[in-house]
Amino acid sequence: MEQRDRSQRRRYFYMTMLREPYRRYLSEFLHVQRGATWRNSRHWCGGRFALSSEIRPCFNGDTWDGVTFDEFLTCPNNLAANRQTRMLADLQLVGCYNTTIMEKTQHDEIMLNSAKENLRNMAFFGIIEELDDTQTLFERTFGLRFDSRLNGSHEARGENFVLEDKQRAAYELKNALDTELYKFAKELFDERVRTVGRLFQQTITSPEENSVPDY
Repeated sequence: MEQRDRSQRRRYFYMTMLREPYRRYLSEFLHVQRGATWRNSRHWCGGRFALSSEIRPCFNGDTWDGVTFDEFLTCPNNLAANRQTRMLADLQLVGCYNTTIMEKTQHDEIMLNSAKENLRNMAFFGIIEELDDTQTLFERTFGLRFDSRLNGSHEARGENFVLEDKQRAAYELKNALDTELYKFAKELFDERVRTVGRLFQQTITSPEENSVPDY
């Protein structure tokens, strides 16, 4: 996916990073539990902001601090569910945030396929759990070099958080789209890593001008 600004002769490339869905969901839960909110988020789609009737708040008051995992999980309007799929999809295809215009099965299928297609068309995307290959892929895609290797170390919040079987089943049901998207992304990512690896070996024997690989 690429855009050109003809007046400035610039090239723009879309890119993103994906994270293992459960870790991402748990991270957002813990962030909200500590008092974070998205009250000022602009849910702009189809030329307008989402209506209050389309995205109802999960809590009263200024924050949702102290929320339990069960409360976070069972709120029907919690946008944490399948967030990566929603952020990558063209929501106009499913009526933006109006979930009443089509059946849920059709809605989810369209949104997931849109997210997959947009991810496939991106010049680059990375996987948080594969930082070393992500860095290599970025460098070889754009012909750039980091000063040092990316460090995946971080404060391990939630590493000891354990779900009960009932909670795990509910989580998996709520986030089935992100799970499927991540599986697709991993396969596409591994394919791109192999592709740039082959191209890199070829340039060693016959150097050419750097260009973005055509996936």
